[in-house]
Amino acid sequence: MSRDINLDLDLIRTFVTIADTRSFTRTGERLGRTQSAISLQVRRLEDRLGVKLLARDPRRVGLTEAGEAFLPKARRLLRVNDEILAELTGEDLEGEVRLGAPEDFATVYLPDILGAFARAHPRVALAVTCDLTLNLLDRLQAGALDLALVKREPLGPDLGVRVWREPLVWVAADRAVLKPEAPAPLVIAPAPCVYRRRAVAALEARGRTWRAAYTSPSLAGQHAALRAGLGLTVLPREMVPDDLVLLGEADGLPPLEDAEIALLKARGGAPRAADRLAEFILASLDRRAGRPAA
Repeated sequence: MSRDINLDLDLIRTFVTIADTRSFTRTGERLGRTQSAISLQVRRLEDRLGVKLLARDPRRVGLTEAGEAFLPKARRLLRVNDEILAELTGEDLEGEVRLGAPEDFATVYLPDILGAFARAHPRVALAVTCDLTLNLLDRLQAGALDLALVKREPLGPDLGVRVWREPLVWVAADRAVLKPEAPAPLVIAPAPCVYRRRAVAALEARGRTWRAAYTSPSLAGQHAALRAGLGLTVLPREMVPDDLVLLGEADGLPPLEDAEIALLKARGGAPRAADRLAEFILASLDRRAGRPAA
């Protein structure tokens, strides 16, 4: 490809919006263009790059391998463009963004991301709420949150934009908590909880009985129960404390499906600062994972 060819940022913004919404119709609504105009922009971008970025059928829109690889670079181009415009025009973000997130995800991943965002936009106040996914969804629906990171089953883009996916593992303080003939003692959050549901479904599919040995909505409370030897639980692999041990097939436990975290925006439209924070979170997690988000 010639080095004299330049990329059109309007086309790139359209592509990124499609990647987020997985819908030509919703992209058109968000960008104020018709669906046919969105389709034309996608074709122009693909022609410019010489690759197919989107795989589209009557039921869904997905990213090709080339589209997955291009997405984090596209986000980076838009972020640099927006930062330059803000600096040159003297425009700066201000206001408040209300963000909700699961406690475990907020504890491990968000502090660095939110700290970097706050340094870049010191006039934006961040209000962060940690809670169970169902409660976060209720608060988002009620207009009490602008953005929410929620746990979900890996079922596609219907519930937000996927920002993180990683393996779930069985965890305990010691293998001795498992007795061959006794029900598996689970340390779990109250229902409904994706990790609780995943643990119970996996055990029951294997024909293994279980009991709720300790129930707490608090991650710190669950960790304390694990360290006291009350049972085992399910956690994302990167969130396992160093003093706990991983259990698995050798201990008679079934494998677990991956966990997903999705980013949702308020239905009535989020403030501009919330849109910028959403882009910042997506780009930061893309870089941390070393792979494009879906």
